Order: sequence, then C-alpha cells, then structure tokens
Amino acid sequence: MNYASIKKNDIANGTGVRVSLFVSGCTHHCKGCFNRETWDFNYGMEFTQDTQKEILNALDFEHIAGLTLLGGEPFEPSNQEVLVNLVKSVKEKFPGKNIWCYTGYDFEKDLLSESKIRSSVTDELLKNIDVLVDGEFIMEKKNISLKFRGSENQRIILVQESIKQNKTILSDLN
Repeated sequence: MNYASIKKNDIANGTGVRVSLFVSGCTHHCKGCFNRETWDFNYGMEFTQDTQKEILNALDFEHIAGLTLLGGEPFEPSNQEVLVNLVKSVKEKFPGKNIWCYTGYDFEKDLLSESKIRSSVTDELLKNIDVLVDGEFIMEKKNISLKFRGSENQRIILVQESIKQNKTILSDLN
C-alpha cells in the first residue's frame, strides 16, 4: 500500500487533534474530489514498518485524540490488508484513543454485506474503527456547513455501537 501523507496535528478530519493517514488508491473517482492525486494506487510513498512506527510515535502525546484514515480509499481491499495491522496496533498501544475512517463505500451495503470490497480482514478492520464517515462525495449535495463531511448523503456512524446493536447508529454530529 502507498500513502500520500501523514498529518500529525489535524483538526479537520474528526474530533480533537488527530494524526491522519491519507492512503493512496481509490476507485470511486468522485466528481469534485479534493484529493484526486490519491486515486492512483502508486501515488506517494510505500507504507512500511517505519511508517507505522512514525504514526504510533505521533499518537503518543496526550493532546492527540486519535487516528483518522482517509485518502484515497481505506476500504479498497489492498489497503485493508495493511490498515488492519495499523489499527490493531493503535488500539493495543493506545486503548483510550479513537479511530475515525472516511470511506466512499456504504456501511450496510458494502462493508457489512457481501460485496466486491469485502476481504478476509474487513470485519477485523471494522472492529477497530470507532467512527466511520461513509458515502461517496456527491458534488450536487456539497454542503460546507456540515461537520466532518463534504456532502449531505454522507453519514457519521458509531461503528462499535452499530455492531453491538446490529443496526446503524449515527453520531450526534450528523
């Protein structure tokens, strides 16, 4: 997996001050995407053990609320294979920090049900994500007044509560 960048003091992509990993590779190609260069799976730098250590070190400050995964598309199957190890390491080392993930895929239709993007690690990845912002960015539904979302079709989902209750639970940030 390649990644475009790591932001170590991000306040735009989730609550609190966060470390954000922008992965490379996305097949959605949303009209009006703010990060078109990350559509290319080969864009940026290779994600290595050193990259993971850099992220874990960046998270090791009391003022950092957690990690955000975005891109690109974290739930592209080839990205899931790498990210599952990262999120498990984050949860193990920093159980009090939360993990946000942005995806153009639909939580119920694509991630919880059989679909082309489900892989052997999808469920494990979801078990380590606290908040999921789902849905493709739709230019015609763009709304700059929304918190942590770009278009009105996107939802902020409390993943662990949704799994526990077997129904989608939306954050009060929606």
